[in-house]
Amino acid sequence: MTAAGIARLAGVGRAAVSNWRRRHADFPKPVGGTETSPAFALRDVEQWLRDQGKIAEVPARERVWQQLVGHPAGAAAALRQAGAVLLLVQERPAAWRQLRAAADDAELTGVLPAMLESVLTGRLGPEHPVRGLTRAALAPSAALVRAAGDLATADGAAAAYDFLLGRHLDANPRQYTLTPPGPAALMAELAASAGPFGTVLDPACGAGGLLAAARTADAAPLALHGQESDPDLAALTALRLALEAPGADVRVRAADTLRADAFPQLAADAVLVHPPFNERNWGHDELAYDPRWEYGLPARNESELAWVQHALARLRPGGTAVLLMPPAAASRRSGRRIRADLLRRGALRAVIALPAGAAPPNNIPLHLWVLRKPGGSPAVPHLLVVDTAASAGRDKFDWQTVRATAVDAWRDFDRDGGIEEVPGVCRSLAAIDLLGDDVDLAPARHLPPPAAAGGPAELARVHDRLTATLARTAELAPHPGTDTAAAQPPAGRWPLTTVGELARSGALVLRAGGPGTAGAGGGAPAVLTDHDVIGGLAPSGTLPETPTGASPEEPVLVQEGDVVVPVLGGGATARVVDEATAGAALGRNLTLLRPDTAALDPWFLAGFLRGTANNRQASSYASTATRLDVRRLQLPRLPLVEQRRYSRRFADLAAFESALRLASRLGEQLVQGLHDGLTDGSVDPD
Repeated sequence: MTAAGIARLAGVGRAAVSNWRRRHADFPKPVGGTETSPAFALRDVEQWLRDQGKIAEVPARERVWQQLVGHPAGAAAALRQAGAVLLLVQERPAAWRQLRAAADDAELTGVLPAMLESVLTGRLGPEHPVRGLTRAALAPSAALVRAAGDLATADGAAAAYDFLLGRHLDANPRQYTLTPPGPAALMAELAASAGPFGTVLDPACGAGGLLAAARTADAAPLALHGQESDPDLAALTALRLALEAPGADVRVRAADTLRADAFPQLAADAVLVHPPFNERNWGHDELAYDPRWEYGLPARNESELAWVQHALARLRPGGTAVLLMPPAAASRRSGRRIRADLLRRGALRAVIALPAGAAPPNNIPLHLWVLRKPGGSPAVPHLLVVDTAASAGRDKFDWQTVRATAVDAWRDFDRDGGIEEVPGVCRSLAAIDLLGDDVDLAPARHLPPPAAAGGPAELARVHDRLTATLARTAELAPHPGTDTAAAQPPAGRWPLTTVGELARSGALVLRAGGPGTAGAGGGAPAVLTDHDVIGGLAPSGTLPETPTGASPEEPVLVQEGDVVVPVLGGGATARVVDEATAGAALGRNLTLLRPDTAALDPWFLAGFLRGTANNRQASSYASTATRLDVRRLQLPRLPLVEQRRYSRRFADLAAFESALRLASRLGEQLVQGLHDGLTDGSVDPD
């Protein structure tokens, strides 16, 4: 296991593990890996943590995960074996209990292959991708098989697999491109707006996020079909869907979809796709005469339009397809003829621009294309264009508003064939008006600009607020003072202590942040993210949804008077939680310090933690991202009365900083509003 695995096992940050290695001569020595990323023996680490009182027992989930990571066949093969066993436990619990109780290792791995093949064929069909579960492959896995079965009995098979697969995907972020839960749920909701669907296809299913999202739409589909070119990932996804959707017909195949379509006769009710972007080797030459190119042969650099036409080819008449697309696909000249034909025949129904950061690559505002396979005699074709960027908010990513903007506009348009224009947000366009030289479908180019920040009256209110705020900042501006003797003794000669020592003595409690991330999905309470702390903003994140059958992970809730410190890239930053922020969940890359107010004043603590020199000596420069070891931060040992002298000044500085931030935001709003008003005619130059 790596240092990251040890940190996860003990519930601490990686900096703490590095500290243990430096301070404790008996810490286990590396048994593999590299100098920069050493690997340690799980048994040795577990024993050391027990001896040090840092853990009582390794959780069953972590034990199974470590067995997966250390498996001689690799984590993906081990996860395939564990997932098949979990499916056996779910489908035939009595048979598993009997086998688990009676069989020794040799008998267990001898009987299992036939049992697993029977279950897999029954749930996934005879052409299922979960291959290689032979006696020879399972022989080194007897301990893993038993541990996985026990974990399924304790946590539920679906929840156990969701944890193991999620950990595997997180550990290999460059290997897999995942569709975040928010956009996946939005795509499923857009597809379901036309009515319940019985069959859903994802021809580039990856880890199965879109098909899983379809299960939580208005009506769960009866059949889930997926295809993935990576055989290992196809097997893992098939197991995930079979475990999460026990009543559904699951069919997942491993092959290149465009070159070797596994479902050529399928007529699905809905197709959901997050296709690979910018692929030049998608089969342009060998597929030149493929019947799927009903709207034109895609250019070599237009692989996304090949996926669009594949999706339409696999729909029943009237079925809906939703694709996550790069914005260039809406305007590249090489694709204009196909876009024009999609519009003329009424196949392309909506283009919805998402804000940057909704899905990877996070620096690009991706689009959603909503298509409907023509059937019968359609009305005069129209296209809905929606730009949700304004819904994302200026200071934080409000995914729920983005979702509502897109879904409400699409449902109104789909029901009525048109929609009331909202400047800067949505508009219905006749297809004939888009058939110019470029057939440019980018929503922002067809939407009238929104009214300039609410018009002159709103700009006047912003001006008044800015004037009052600037006056307030002048009042709050601190004077450094001139009496140098009053500050003696200098900070270098104070008796110092560290946050780690204060935690050990009980003067404060340390807690690490949890899984909440900005825009991650629905849930309460709100999550205080590291971005919020650094920017002085209100909590903007949301907790991820708990997988079906899993026990919810208890978040750390902040209280008034807590001090929150970013541990990654925050610089000299510390925030005292106020009444408005109290009750929020603590997000990732944050550490909470809860002082005993009988011994430690929160403002005194936060103020000294913000010292530049203090942060520099407590930071790690071992990687490109500077990480703060909060336990090494220092502050002077002073009586509570003396602490409060400093705390008053630190609180005043925080109020001044808050006023400066507000003035900056108001100033930006006024400047941009006046530019917009002057350029669209709503504000007169005089």
